[in-house]
Amino acid sequence: MKLTKALLSATALCAAATTAHAVDLEVTHWWTSGGEAAAVTQFAKAFNEKTEHNWVDGAIAGGGSTARPIMVSRILGGDPMGATQFNHGRQAQELVEAGLMLDLTDVAEAEGWKDVVHPSSLLDACTLDGRIYCAPVNIHSWQWLWLSNSAFADIGVDVPANWDEYVAAMPALDAAGIVPLAMGGQAWQSSGAFGVLAIAIAGQDAWKAVNIAKDADVAGGEAYAKVFDAAAAAREYSKKTNVQDWNQATAMVIEGKAGGQIMGDWAQGEFAVAEKVAGTDYTCLPGLGVNAVIDTAGDAFYFPKQDDPEVEAAQKELAALMLSKEVQVEFNLRKGSLPVRGDVDLAAANDCMKKGLAILESGNIMPSGDMALSPDTSGQIEDLMTEFWSSDMSAADAQAEYAGIIADAD
Repeated sequence: MKLTKALLSATALCAAATTAHAVDLEVTHWWTSGGEAAAVTQFAKAFNEKTEHNWVDGAIAGGGSTARPIMVSRILGGDPMGATQFNHGRQAQELVEAGLMLDLTDVAEAEGWKDVVHPSSLLDACTLDGRIYCAPVNIHSWQWLWLSNSAFADIGVDVPANWDEYVAAMPALDAAGIVPLAMGGQAWQSSGAFGVLAIAIAGQDAWKAVNIAKDADVAGGEAYAKVFDAAAAAREYSKKTNVQDWNQATAMVIEGKAGGQIMGDWAQGEFAVAEKVAGTDYTCLPGLGVNAVIDTAGDAFYFPKQDDPEVEAAQKELAALMLSKEVQVEFNLRKGSLPVRGDVDLAAANDCMKKGLAILESGNIMPSGDMALSPDTSGQIEDLMTEFWSSDMSAADAQAEYAGIIADAD
């Protein structure tokens, strides 16, 4: 069994003067779709094969909005798992501040995470008071529009190159019985799609003013009025989706039953499982084809503290493995995400992943909403977007309520 410097350090620090035994380490996450399951299996495989320990899978169906409260409740209730997924940003901040998460600084220093994690904001999102409390594992961007090439062939229209061309084709898709815009029924999907529209239509400066500076005047102003008008128009063409889960909506695009979907690059995992080829079977437009930008959202793993040195050693071994070169490649190729390491070879990346890598290299990146907004503010926006996308709420009324949320945001 080969151990990296960090693994040896972790063992020495946490299990000195003891005999190491295999640990059954429960790992909770919300990766349950076909593509997600194929990806997370790479973590489990590496942990089981490269250490003496066992990965105990704790998948929770229903997405992050369902899983996170369960995870938090268990940690607060004294029933912590060995490791748990959160998104980069502020979702676990209160748990870290309460002293409930394992400090991974020794692992990060031994493995040189500060030298290889790119962009550095990913590691910054794991850092509090100079200490590192999570292992970032990927870069996921919301800023994508996925289009079904066969759907547009069926209506005799070229695959759109941008959002305006797509909107212009929506009536023809609708007339042909093809759902123009697939939109699942979960709150985070409508909220995420709105954020993508905001960056593409209002622009990066306006988005930053609202989400980072919490400028309610911009949120209630002309730039965002255009975003709400665009969302209201798109809403009419998404009402026939009739599915809840995001991957069900993606399946509609894969099968040509829907023209397109606004969804993060994790959708690539579903296209890969379906053996669809980027550029041939489907088209991906970063920034809706309007603004080639990606946000640096993504997933990270936190390790709840447990009063057991052998468990702690196993936790640190897993943290190190998750950022190792080989595991980063195998996981992200299946997940559709970009690696957090800037020194890995992704020659096998498909056309869409290469677009994302090129944008990342260009530096045209932004923080994610999870990094800028508190869980409470994000929840309020999700509630508003659920009401807006599922009703006839006017764009003006929705914008006024949105501006009020931003005015009170923490």
